[in-house]
Amino acid sequence: MHSTRLVLTKSLKHMRFISRCARLQTGAAVETASPAENLTIPPPSTAEKPVSPKIEKLVSEISQLNLIEVSELSGLLKTRLNLPDAPVMAMGGFAAAPAEEEDEVVPQKVQSSFTVKLMKFDDTKKVALIKEIKALLEGMNLVQAKKFVESAPTVVKADIAKDEAEKLKEALTKVGAEIEIE
Repeated sequence: MHSTRLVLTKSLKHMRFISRCARLQTGAAVETASPAENLTIPPPSTAEKPVSPKIEKLVSEISQLNLIEVSELSGLLKTRLNLPDAPVMAMGGFAAAPAEEEDEVVPQKVQSSFTVKLMKFDDTKKVALIKEIKALLEGMNLVQAKKFVESAPTVVKADIAKDEAEKLKEALTKVGAEIEIE
């Protein structure tokens, strides 16, 4: 008996809840003591908002105007309402920049990687140059350094920073090499 009463009570509460939800959806007020439950559900954002008949009439009349009449209407509204002329936008939504400015602003190419070339060397300082090349270039033994120096003009290092290229040039020039940086 007790369990039947419990089931009936729960069913009754459930039916009242459904009834309240139905009244809320139809816009009917719910009779409760709490003011928070008296709220109505707003219409979905996709639904059209109610428009005054005056505005609706204006929209229908303006939509029947041809382009010349729309232009006249626009001009008259600007003068009556003291509105400034809006800048004309290009079709893409961006105003075209004047051609003169484009000519003046030419991006300058900045060289970021340099190549150090051994063009020629002083024969009297050949041994010192070979030792310096061996020390500066990793993985090179004395025989390879000698062949490298004798095969001038040749690239010492490529794709290096300017400061590194300057240091390399200075070190090799001290030992009798003629170096070119490109």
